[in-house]
Amino acid sequence: MKLELANTADITLTEPEWALLLLADPSREAVQAYLRDCLLLRALDTEDRLLGLALLQLTPASTHIQAEVKNLAVHPDHQGQGIGKWLLQQCQTLSREKGLDSLWIATGNSSLAQLGLYQKCGFRIKGIVPDFFAAYPEPIVENGILCLDLLLLACPLAEI
Repeated sequence: MKLELANTADITLTEPEWALLLLADPSREAVQAYLRDCLLLRALDTEDRLLGLALLQLTPASTHIQAEVKNLAVHPDHQGQGIGKWLLQQCQTLSREKGLDSLWIATGNSSLAQLGLYQKCGFRIKGIVPDFFAAYPEPIVENGILCLDLLLLACPLAEI
């Protein structure tokens, strides 16, 4: 597996890339709102086929220098093979190399597998935004659970 980086301001996303992004966040409008300020990380196989991707926002926020994984998705045919974990570790490494203090990620209350992955990679729950997803045009249901709340997780980069 290899990593390919691109500044989202300099590229046009392909349909397969959009399909992956919308797996993680079903609101195209929401993705477009944060897309332009991100670094795109592509996980490719040895034949340059797209396995997964992440959008990493490397911007200072308030008084702390932090980064945020805005989107993380792996093609359904390749889930459970460690690709998501590898992409998340690449985001952690890039953020640490930029001298950032912490890496944040958010997920829905119904995203049980993602929540487990993030905690295994050193993230801890730091906050909840109640009813964040209530405004989405279509209800999100995962694992038989209605997704309503946004969970905020952070990983201190000095500790990994």
